[in-house]
Amino acid sequence: MHRVWRLAAAVALVALASAPATAAAAEEAGHHEASLMDFFWPVVNFAVLCSVLYYFLKTPLSTYLKDRGASIRQDLVDAAAIKGTATAQLEEIDRKLKALPGEIESLRARGQAEIAAEEQRIAELAAAERERLLDQARREIDVQVRLAKRALTEHAANLAVKLATDRIATGMTDADQDRLVDRYLEQVKH
Repeated sequence: MHRVWRLAAAVALVALASAPATAAAAEEAGHHEASLMDFFWPVVNFAVLCSVLYYFLKTPLSTYLKDRGASIRQDLVDAAAIKGTATAQLEEIDRKLKALPGEIESLRARGQAEIAAEEQRIAELAAAERERLLDQARREIDVQVRLAKRALTEHAANLAVKLATDRIATGMTDADQDRLVDRYLEQVKH
């Protein structure tokens, strides 16, 4: 479309430029006076050219301008929609950025709470394991004490028997043996 306007402008300039050239030629021929007729024909040519251009270019030019106007309006609507979307996204990002310190603090607090809960759980497990081990140790100690008491009792009994045997063997006479045998026989008879 710009070519058409440029072409029309170029033709108009040529028509206007030809008028002084014609006047210069007349002046060279000896005519010092510019006549009105010399100026009239270039103006008529220019008017005819403009009329022809108007007749042929009116519809395409108006269609082009209408289409171009509609295209520009649509581009402006699209740009406004894109701007609105971008503004909404920017606001969302700003909102998230403003909320980020709070979320970080919330995560930190939740992490500390989870750490405290885990420490408490570990402490409870450790206490329960300690109690279990202490109970097991007490039972083992009780078993060992009973075994030691039994062994000590057996050892004391063996020592007492040995001591009694030794005393009897050293301090018993034939009369004591006879008396023991008689007592045993009396007990068996009854």
